[in-house]
Amino acid sequence: MESDAFTLYKLIILFLLNKVDFPLTNSQISNFILEKGYTNYFNIQQSISELMEAEFINMESIGHNSYYKINDEGRETLSFFDNMISSAIREEIIDYLKENQYSLRNETSILAEYFDVKKGDFMARLRVLEKGEPIIDLSISVPTENEASKLCNNWKTESQKIYAFVLSTLLKEEDGNNE
Repeated sequence: MESDAFTLYKLIILFLLNKVDFPLTNSQISNFILEKGYTNYFNIQQSISELMEAEFINMESIGHNSYYKINDEGRETLSFFDNMISSAIREEIIDYLKENQYSLRNETSILAEYFDVKKGDFMARLRVLEKGEPIIDLSISVPTENEASKLCNNWKTESQKIYAFVLSTLLKEEDGNNE
């Protein structure tokens, strides 16, 4: 019975990842499953680990977050066993994604991390991804870790304005007075 439960947890994770076209963080996956009361945090982490070992999902670490995406092997496995997920659970997943898709996508598409490049110099890497590809990718050097941290924190709320400013500034037409 225990292995059937873990099989279901893994299938739920695969189903969840298959229904989005962007990667999800460990906390996004965990929050959904915990919110629905399907299992506990430790079982979720074990299930994610086993899916990684079986090479059904891929993980990318950016900053302090791990991002998970289903791969072809995971999709194939899901297609064989997705009938083991009840229609009620399927509906809960689909409804959750409909209600939260914008916030989930924003959490995983606006990325900010910083690192120490040399003593007294930090680099902040700030990105916005669309369908997994960067639409803006900035690296800014600052002298303190505190400043690098502020850049990363503010990027989450200001990236759209900054992107729009950069685009409009760089795409503006010359005034035509240069004859």
